[in-house]
Amino acid sequence: MFDYPILSLLIWLPIIGGLFLVISENMSNKLSEYLTLVITFIILLITINLSINYDYTSDQLQFVERTNWIDGLNIFYFLAVDGISVSLILLTAFINFLIAIYAVSEKYRNKSSFLGYFLILEGLLIGTFTAFDSILFYIFFESLLIPLFLIIGIWGGENRKYATIKFFLYTLFGSVLMLISIIYLSSIAESFAIRDFYSLNLSFNEELFILIAFLIGFGIKIPMWPVHTWLPDAHVEAPTSGSVILASVLLKVGGYGMIRFMLPITTEAGIFLSEYMIYLSLIAIIYISFVAYAQDDMKKLIAYSSVAHMGFVTLGIFLVFHLLDSNLTAAVIGLEGAIIQMISHGLISAALFFSIGIIYKHSKSRLLKDNYGISMYMPIFSFLMLFFLMANSGLPGTSGFVGEFLVITSSLGSNIIIGLLAATSLLLSASYSLKLGKNVLFGENIKNTQGYNECNTNEIIVLISLVIFILYLGLTPDYLFQIIDHTTINIIDSINLGRR
Repeated sequence: MFDYPILSLLIWLPIIGGLFLVISENMSNKLSEYLTLVITFIILLITINLSINYDYTSDQLQFVERTNWIDGLNIFYFLAVDGISVSLILLTAFINFLIAIYAVSEKYRNKSSFLGYFLILEGLLIGTFTAFDSILFYIFFESLLIPLFLIIGIWGGENRKYATIKFFLYTLFGSVLMLISIIYLSSIAESFAIRDFYSLNLSFNEELFILIAFLIGFGIKIPMWPVHTWLPDAHVEAPTSGSVILASVLLKVGGYGMIRFMLPITTEAGIFLSEYMIYLSLIAIIYISFVAYAQDDMKKLIAYSSVAHMGFVTLGIFLVFHLLDSNLTAAVIGLEGAIIQMISHGLISAALFFSIGIIYKHSKSRLLKDNYGISMYMPIFSFLMLFFLMANSGLPGTSGFVGEFLVITSSLGSNIIIGLLAATSLLLSASYSLKLGKNVLFGENIKNTQGYNECNTNEIIVLISLVIFILYLGLTPDYLFQIIDHTTINIIDSINLGRR
């Protein structure tokens, strides 16, 4: 289909471009901004071309690149995509292009290095979503820590050292357990290929220990309750673009890993633990929503909102385990809901963190008490932010509604109580979203000293682009369904085939 290795190009072009920017310390800001825009735009165009040429009627891996890498250990440079990979690569390329546009109007010391780390992060993310050799996946997965650690540690807020160390230790701990599981599985399969793990005949105890290891590794990344506490600190201290990439794409690596590894490999153990994991997901959705409502810091509020909304992703995934023996249709709906929720949350969280970054640029404060009544000074921005808050509440017609609706529907197929508890999120997310909108956009501005100005052109382009795609996925989600449908059904079929 393509006469060049399209996946390798998507991975290594931004990584090489990013390394060039990092080592070019004396490069002017304008040139580094231009190069970043060009590279991210090229990656976006190639990604769109990839999605157009992706055969969504097939459940086979596509655009396969497989080369001997470490022959003695049977490790391959094995890249490919399925429907889930394509959807997440599209999200990654789109968000990074918006970050490049937004960064043009931002002032950072050593800006070429700042932008370079984002390009490296883009390449590593795409590598994670395309790697089908488990060691290659692990290397990309683990390498994500480095550029984000540096972005927060160098350009973050006053407590950035504490936030970066906490983030690094949490995620590194989970990754070590995941590596042990990969090595154990490969010793049985005599292969590091992820799909070779699917056909292993593991005992229940083996599955249980592997499931727990993967659950900790990927659960910290999502993050699930109660291993979520690193996320608000990281968000508060990260620069705006760092918060955007963390919430919109990096958290999705955890959900992707659960779908790629846990569902097909640890099925029986997953069924055994599914009810407990569903309870943990419901706690994340309900309890963390109350925590979000209690926040006075806008960034912390949206950070906790991310934990609550990602609870729908884990709920949809564990509903698959729970429904395998009783309602396969509801299981497929739950898995598709989890995937769509990842894409939707990526767009909405990016929009909200961009919005908070714009407010902070004017007021130099993230606190609600210092940002009141900005609609009087920034009417266009206020309209756009209100739309994002409505989407965050799951308003029908926006992408925020689609994923949550599917997961709630799947929940009702399992248990009406689970469905009702999951549905409370619509009320709870509306509560903290409207609290933020009421105070910041329409509150009475007593001091009137903030000096707010309307968004500049770059910021308007970024925000309107997000509005368009949030509406598009909310009103016509068929394209995304077409991309992921055969893949999700194939995953469910693979699980049942392995159980026989």
